[in-house]
Amino acid sequence: MFKLKLKPILAAAIIALGASGNVFAQDDLVNSLKNNQSANSKDHFTFTEVINVENTSIKDQGSSGTCWSYSGNSFIESEMIRMGKKPIELSQIFTARNAYVEKGKMYVRMHGAVTLGEGGAFHDVMNMYKQYGTVPQSVYNGLNYGTTRNKMGEMSAILEATLAAIVKNPNGSLTPNWEKAYTAIIDAYLGDYPAEFTYEGKKYTPKTFAEKVVGINADDYVELSSFKQYPYYTKFTLLVPDNWAFDQVWNVKMDELVEVVDNALKNGYTVAWGGDVSEKGFSWKNGVAYVPEKDFASMTADEKATMFNGPKPELKVTEDMRQKAFDNYETTDDHGMHIVGIAKDQNGKEYYIVKNSWGLTNDYKGYMYMSKEFMKYKATDIMVHKNAIPKAIAKKLSI
Repeated sequence: MFKLKLKPILAAAIIALGASGNVFAQDDLVNSLKNNQSANSKDHFTFTEVINVENTSIKDQGSSGTCWSYSGNSFIESEMIRMGKKPIELSQIFTARNAYVEKGKMYVRMHGAVTLGEGGAFHDVMNMYKQYGTVPQSVYNGLNYGTTRNKMGEMSAILEATLAAIVKNPNGSLTPNWEKAYTAIIDAYLGDYPAEFTYEGKKYTPKTFAEKVVGINADDYVELSSFKQYPYYTKFTLLVPDNWAFDQVWNVKMDELVEVVDNALKNGYTVAWGGDVSEKGFSWKNGVAYVPEKDFASMTADEKATMFNGPKPELKVTEDMRQKAFDNYETTDDHGMHIVGIAKDQNGKEYYIVKNSWGLTNDYKGYMYMSKEFMKYKATDIMVHKNAIPKAIAKKLSI
């Protein structure tokens, strides 16, 4: 999941240039979210921590669409802490590398009818962990192409062109070599697969490292979403472009998303959040996300300029609004982040403390404060440990 949705004029320009679906570099996304938004919100908000579950340091995904892997692995690192283990920075690009291999296979099986690009979903993190294992960041940093920061545009373009040629099938039947050729491109850019490595004096494979050091059970984690078009408390296939694996999520009522997140945090669990961040009420620079009571298009110039100068009234979100926003492409699978706590503003209103993967460049050194209305309105899905779900909701899901 998680690519910035395109505004109509910009989309037309990009199509004219012949760009691929994974068009936004991460730097472009961050810069676009600074426009038309006031600076220095920190001077006007006073946040007091209520809960702050321990988490690892802020990372920077660079110019790559790997937020799903950064937030998903950050989530696993916090799970290690919760389980009493020493936290280790896990290789986000190792997870992405394996997902790109599997995505390529799916692309060919589906005759090119699935989304390519760098995006993904939280279940990709758990599926790759289960299938391939994991490794420390120090073993596999993914920087095998002469940079000190992720920059995957060239690799993505070559991978897309290669798979397009394979799907055209110029030989009339696929050779047994295409998977090797495709994987070789990935490894040329990101680094060879670390089949065996030494960490703190001991030898591991990715699978034994996952088993003996990290120690989570990928089957203990579930994804939840909320859409009126599906029966509640059943599973459905989340219809977003980056769900290339066609995995299913549990459907709960919208306000139950808040119940799940609150219950998780109050019991020492964190939450992986995927959703839409291309709204005017989301400001990376100011470190605040909320749902303005007044539509942006009808705001005065002064109202627009002061959107983040302290707490503002919020729109009360309904299930109908949430469903309509998704159906109209106003809510898309833009970005993945990691919810690690709860804070109150100076008026006593609660926000979620959210860990991002865009470095330390905003007012809160890589963290954000997201209102509960924004969280439930713009979430495409969340991932939690099954034991973090309130018992009444878990019973309805038969979990």
